[in-house]
Amino acid sequence: MRVSTGRAIQSDSRMFTVVVEGFGIGRQRQAERRFTVPYNQLQGLMQSIAQQGGRIRAVLAADGPGGDTPAAAPAPAAPAPKAKAAPSKPAAVSHADVPVNLYKPKDPFIGTVTENYSLLADGAIGRVNHITFDLKGGDPQLHYVEGQSIGIIPDGTDANGKPNKLRLYSIASTRHGDNLAGDTVSLCVRQLQYEKDGETINGVCSTFLCDIEPGAKVKITGPVGKEMLLPADEDANVIMLATGTGIAPMRTYLRRMFEPSEREKNGWTFKGKAWLFMGSPTTANLLYDDDFNRYQTEFPDNFRYTKAISREQQNASGGRMYIQDRVSENAEEIFSWIENPKTHVYMCGLRGMEPGIDEAMATAAAAKGLNWAELRPQLKKAERWHVETY
Repeated sequence: MRVSTGRAIQSDSRMFTVVVEGFGIGRQRQAERRFTVPYNQLQGLMQSIAQQGGRIRAVLAADGPGGDTPAAAPAPAAPAPKAKAAPSKPAAVSHADVPVNLYKPKDPFIGTVTENYSLLADGAIGRVNHITFDLKGGDPQLHYVEGQSIGIIPDGTDANGKPNKLRLYSIASTRHGDNLAGDTVSLCVRQLQYEKDGETINGVCSTFLCDIEPGAKVKITGPVGKEMLLPADEDANVIMLATGTGIAPMRTYLRRMFEPSEREKNGWTFKGKAWLFMGSPTTANLLYDDDFNRYQTEFPDNFRYTKAISREQQNASGGRMYIQDRVSENAEEIFSWIENPKTHVYMCGLRGMEPGIDEAMATAAAAKGLNWAELRPQLKKAERWHVETY
């Protein structure tokens, strides 16, 4: 069924209930469901239902004294589309205007470092820096959107005398850059260190970036990636699971949603709910913590910030508190969010976080009579489950 809303008047406060069958996840698809939304969200909801194979049985006006009454106001309705005719993916994220590979390894953009500073507090473990590059002067202009990555080609040669290969890093700034001028890009980089034969080995590119000085020139490629893009819907709900520098794309989402200067500039006013789960070994290792605490204070109805600090907090069993423990603690509410077709889940960080999250989600799903092994592919197919680990 299609509803033509035309140009909806912003002050229109009418509410409508959409009665649906065969829509949702797990056992939800077997039952009739009802969604009540304001007039200006009706078209988007119905499109989402149709694209995910749901069958719309009725559209009711929810403004009568006795409850729902048949709706005549929105527009004449066409027959509900059959599930098999619906596309396999909803149009929740627009990929059409996403820039990809504007600069390639053989012909990289030469950017200039404008700042490089530590993100860690005293007593933190390791080394993590916020590094910004000037992108002015490119032809084409190197631009990007939230959730993408860029490649860095470090100076020097490898053990075989060949030029160092590029490494990909998640972008930590919005499309407008930290300066809001649209001509910079920032990264959140942890210096890789590991032991080999009793010797400490430093990562080539991460050390190059953490050591680099303002004014230095850097070879940049990209941008790349469409897996971690935000939905265009201002009413979407977003659950974010991050560890360490996996916070980079989450920072871009949260700045776009809640930073006052960004909200004024981007013309995209987030009205949904966002929930960040952040894993860190110590409080001193929390990245961008002051900003996230400020967003939670300024937007208490829209943003929640849950921390798992492994070396300072204990889980219910008395062990270290990891992000999967926080997921388990909040499993019922997390799944109530996931049951909403407007909810997206994003995961970013070390690949080792995946099994723990997967186990926590499987346990939580089982408690609701759902099979996580079946549910996760459904969310992935619907472009609502986004993972980028390394």
